[in-house]
Amino acid sequence: MIETVRRFRSFGRPIQVLQVNQMGINLGFYMLMPYLADHLVRDAGLAVWTVGLVLGLRSLSQQGLFLVGGTLSDRLGYKPMIMAGCALRTAGFALFGLSGSLPILVVAAVLTGFAGALFNPAARAYLAHEAGARKVEAFALFNVFYQTGILLGPPVGMALLGAGFRAVCLSAAAVFALLAVLQWACLPARRGAEAGSARPVLHDWREAFGNRAFLSFAAAMTASYALSYQMYLGLPLEVRRVTGSGSGVALLYTISALLGVLGQIRLTAWCSARLSGGRAVAFGLLLMGVSFVPLTASPGAGPSSWAALAPVVACVVLLTLGTMVAFPFEMAMITDLGGERLIGTYYGLYNLLSGVGVLAGNLLSGAVIDLAASSGLASLPWLLLAAAGLVSSALVRGLERRGRLGAAVPARAALGPG
Repeated sequence: MIETVRRFRSFGRPIQVLQVNQMGINLGFYMLMPYLADHLVRDAGLAVWTVGLVLGLRSLSQQGLFLVGGTLSDRLGYKPMIMAGCALRTAGFALFGLSGSLPILVVAAVLTGFAGALFNPAARAYLAHEAGARKVEAFALFNVFYQTGILLGPPVGMALLGAGFRAVCLSAAAVFALLAVLQWACLPARRGAEAGSARPVLHDWREAFGNRAFLSFAAAMTASYALSYQMYLGLPLEVRRVTGSGSGVALLYTISALLGVLGQIRLTAWCSARLSGGRAVAFGLLLMGVSFVPLTASPGAGPSSWAALAPVVACVVLLTLGTMVAFPFEMAMITDLGGERLIGTYYGLYNLLSGVGVLAGNLLSGAVIDLAASSGLASLPWLLLAAAGLVSSALVRGLERRGRLGAAVPARAALGPG
């Protein structure tokens, strides 16, 4: 943690504010979202399919509008979009607590999702713009604050549930309101190269969709998001299968968040000293794929004992380490491949494509998990996920060998002074 604090202090105020902002965003989000579905079913009396609709609209409005949010940040500036996103999420979270009617819940879901589409690409574009040659280090630190918010959010929300779900919603809304004020007061305005441009937006989108190197990289990375999302799909199901209870799921999230908080800076420094950006991403994907191999040794039938969680814990550790290795270099590479001009647009498009990958990956992995349960082939989903990670790693490595990912990152260049 001392090294993390030292790295944090080595950056200027804008990047420090962005890091605190990301922690606050995840704190507010995870205070509320883990408990929303249960509230809507048990307290608001909605049918499960209706709850699925509300949550699906939130995800769709965020993933589907990422490209719009990214382009707006390029044209209008990064700070206004971050502030607007925080303000919209304040309104959305407040509405979740003030009404249980379906129309209001739908409005709340759309506002909450659109908020993420505004501040997510804008914050990443601002960070990349401000960090310059220290992008990898800045994104490594970003992941530390990101994971800290995930670690703190659920227990804070659980503590507030004693005062009622409305208290949770209004407290989470208050967090985003405070973040909006923080950005207004402390975050300097920054504008990208296309700010105020009269060029049609469709021209920017055509340029991004025509960037073959960027699209090749995004396609190669698709599997990584399907693998990461198993933290919310396949692994919780596996915990229940081997233990007969879902209570062990919180342990997995805690392990993952702690690894990110405590190990990200040193792991990124180690990779930067030894690997180019493309090799680091490929190595991270390799670890993510290999992470599912221990699950093939899980007991074939459940429920079993808590000792049977060992393969799941091993999977979470390796999956998290792989993500930690790849993420900072991946985020920096998006900017490099986009030419550092339409930064918000490229982050928005990348998030949109990643969302498509998560959707397709969830459908396929869910179908295979169902097939495995009915056929007795318990190892099949994990073998296929492992193969997906290995193929993705090979694709990224191939892109680098053909010179499609730009110049290699020299040893230690990514971590700047200090």
